[in-house]
Amino acid sequence: MHGGHGAGASTAGGKYKARLAGALALTTAFMLIEAVAGLWTGSLALLADAAHMLTDAGGLALALLAIRFAERPPSSRNTYGFVRTEILAALANATVLLVITGFVLVEAYRRFFEPIEVMGGPMLAVAVAGLVVNLASMRLLAAGSSESLNVKGAYFEVFADMLGSVGVLIAAAIVLTTGFELADPIVGAGIGLFIVPRAFMLLRQAVHILLEGAPPEVDVAKLERQLAAVPGVVTAHDLHVWTITSGLDAMSVHLVVDDLSASRRILTEGSGIARHDFGIDHTTIQIEDQAFRTAEGERPI
Repeated sequence: MHGGHGAGASTAGGKYKARLAGALALTTAFMLIEAVAGLWTGSLALLADAAHMLTDAGGLALALLAIRFAERPPSSRNTYGFVRTEILAALANATVLLVITGFVLVEAYRRFFEPIEVMGGPMLAVAVAGLVVNLASMRLLAAGSSESLNVKGAYFEVFADMLGSVGVLIAAAIVLTTGFELADPIVGAGIGLFIVPRAFMLLRQAVHILLEGAPPEVDVAKLERQLAAVPGVVTAHDLHVWTITSGLDAMSVHLVVDDLSASRRILTEGSGIARHDFGIDHTTIQIEDQAFRTAEGERPI
């Protein structure tokens, strides 16, 4: 028995295309302003924030592209369609973010030994504008970040930029009030160090899905016990649970029964347990006859 969503169904991120597009427009426009301002003022914190905004823009564009691919219908070569491109986009976002952060940390280290003059006033003005843009983008993506790993990746990057804008504000205030210009590379490095563990978390989640790992919210041992406890089921074996893409988990299992005439009821109850107790809608259940297995020479169960 096979039940649940057909391949190529709308993904969790598909509902947020318009919001992703809005966040992309805001991010791209301000990224250009911030990059120019960073070069003008000599601020590493601003340049670090602009670099993160570049990854934001790329991540948002990848997220939109992934959703477009995910909406394509399945084919004989891609029986699930292209829904997993959302996970590939999240993987790419995390990787790029780690690379950019590495460059920022190296530059911050260099500036500790070769400090440069920073223009605190313009730096402060741009940081305030950046904070407004980041908060607007976060508001657009907040709801989708809890449903789609793809949108979550984009949200994390915008969230990191919001913290970056706060850091730039602090650095600019210190430079203006005390003249301590090392505040700029210190804040730039701090932004990078804050982002690294979150990028690794996103990377780990994406890799876990690509390796067909069980969804963390599903207790596989408990699911197997409940399936085996369905009246008429002798045992459950070869249970597999995995995530196809965000919001779409799948399960396959073999149920050995002592009476094939009860198969319809057992299939209904088994798929119901997966759906209602564990949130798994995409199920494949194979019924096996215990008498047949014994007659074929298998050890009785």
